[in-house]
Amino acid sequence: MQPFETVTGPALPLPAANVDTDVIMPKQFLKGIDRSGLARGALHDLRFDAQGTPRTDFALNRPEWAEARFLVVGPNFGCGSSREHAVWGLLQLGIRAIIGTSFAGIFADNAANNGLLLVSLDPEPVSVLTALAADPERNRLTIDLPGQAILAADATRVDFEIPATRKDALIRGLDAIGTTLDQAAAIRAFEERYHAAHPWLVR
Repeated sequence: MQPFETVTGPALPLPAANVDTDVIMPKQFLKGIDRSGLARGALHDLRFDAQGTPRTDFALNRPEWAEARFLVVGPNFGCGSSREHAVWGLLQLGIRAIIGTSFAGIFADNAANNGLLLVSLDPEPVSVLTALAADPERNRLTIDLPGQAILAADATRVDFEIPATRKDALIRGLDAIGTTLDQAAAIRAFEERYHAAHPWLVR
């Protein structure tokens, strides 16, 4: 996984509630399991019309948001069916973090397993950040993960909470397997002690 420390870039506002995984990654992009080419599928129907032409009224198709690194979303983002492709596609689109009040459980698990930072905040700070994201003159944010803060050029600062183990894994770029392998020496030492204490066990 790509480590996450301090990331700066435009934020895209998506304030609608209950944006589901079929909106994030429509079903026609679920045919592959090699994770390739999913940037085009991410938010496809919001970005393109039925003929595949970019929708000019969608902010991500405008220069001010074209390099968006963050989404500021409405409640219950990522609900609907389980599809890890949704997280893969957002990451391939360049999205490094999503800020909102709440996220669907499976989507949150998929995000954690793939290095996509989800920041959960109360409604008031999310409203402030949504307003900033909607303004092309002020939509550039910085997320300082070690300092656990979201910063804007106008001196707005929003602090956030994150479990210590999750923060450490993101900063170090470790998924669940990487986190386990990081403890390989301790696991092997335990095995040696356990088998020495229980020599009748078959290795």
